[in-house]
Amino acid sequence: MKIIMLENIEKVGIKGEVVSVKRGFARNFLIPRKHAIYATPDNMKKLGNIQAQIAEKESKQIAELKVLAEKLNVTNLNFVRKVDENEHMFGSVSENDIVNELKEKGIVVHKSMVVMDKHIKELGEQTIQIKLHKDISSNIRIVVDKEQD
Repeated sequence: MKIIMLENIEKVGIKGEVVSVKRGFARNFLIPRKHAIYATPDNMKKLGNIQAQIAEKESKQIAELKVLAEKLNVTNLNFVRKVDENEHMFGSVSENDIVNELKEKGIVVHKSMVVMDKHIKELGEQTIQIKLHKDISSNIRIVVDKEQD
């Protein structure tokens, strides 16, 4: 079944693209959730307009994300964690901790945007990448200190 994608979906297609998918996937998932529309002859005539609207939304979104990336590049996050006598941390700093701390500073990002190989389990300073868009990413500085008794 041919459909016109209205959202980017990994391994399916990008916005404005005409793709072929299985009927059940289109009927039960993509169409009801407004991720795609049927590629009827009428919709195919409107495809140029749909692609223009998508490109306009994308350019606005990229401009907003570039401003957010600049804000993130100058952001420093400080975390205080308990440690034992050998300076080993109890717990770690995870993506959720970073997202919550950024939210307190007025910056909203989704936890899937935080790129971490593993959780931070050592004291000190580290740089973490935030991938806002396929072309836009920024780095934030994270400092983990020990809790004072």
